Amino acid sequence: MMTSGTTVAKDVLTAAGVPELGEVLAEEVEQPLVFATVSGAHLYGFPSADSDVDLRGAHLLPVEELVGLETPRDTQSRMWLRQGVELDLVTHDLAKFARLMLRRNGYVLEQLLSPLVVRTTPVHRELAALAPTVLTRHHAHHYRGFARTQWRIFERTDELKPLLYTFRALLTGIHLMRSGEVQAHLSTLAGEIPSAPPYLRDLVAAKASAENALRTELPGAPDRERLRAAVEALQAELDEAERESGLPDRQGGHRELHELVVRARLGSEERRTGVGGRS
Repeated sequence: MMTSGTTVAKDVLTAAGVPELGEVLAEEVEQPLVFATVSGAHLYGFPSADSDVDLRGAHLLPVEELVGLETPRDTQSRMWLRQGVELDLVTHDLAKFARLMLRRNGYVLEQLLSPLVVRTTPVHRELAALAPTVLTRHHAHHYRGFARTQWRIFERTDELKPLLYTFRALLTGIHLMRSGEVQAHLSTLAGEIPSAPPYLRDLVAAKASAENALRTELPGAPDRERLRAAVEALQAELDEAERESGLPDRQGGHRELHELVVRARLGSEERRTGVGGRS
């Protein structure tokens, strides 16, 4: 089932400001990768010149680490510098990643469906094909909660980054409830949702200058009350979009994800050991 990973869409990565990373991953990862994509500010469309690169994905643990007495480390993380760029790689074992997909977790779906693909495999593509089956109207809770957390950070720090994260989460949630599509790119969302504040592009441009840029450093930046009113309006719009959404109340995909994990694990083990298929 699993083949050696391939890199794709280098032009897309370059356009998003992401350096070439295929050879880097080959040197750094411990386990075979199912996929690795770029998440964070690059995916959301507002990286700064000094932003690190957030790599997220899934890997496959060998069977012996799963069947013994020791509890496997099913999440692996690695940070390193490459040509002055800080890279942050976090991957979950495929089974854990599938379980996260079944927890109404919008974050892992954004990683899975990110167009900024650094490493892909047939298993990755099968996972992505199953993403629509796990979507429900309850994914609105994820985006509502994430936006509230980021807004509280903005109120404390006045930094543009959590402010942009707040708007991005709300707009992604609204778009998802209405279309059934996971769209994480802020400028794209702003162009598709009429209620998006008109000053978002100015905020994105200002944040590009520095990762921790402050709202007060932007000439003509909207004041706190104007921003609060916009956030509250989008929260109400997300609530309404959830109520009217055509997405189902209950998830599907559990059986299909289970079978995919089993096939991927057994296929990887057969290749690793050289043992043929089961009789």
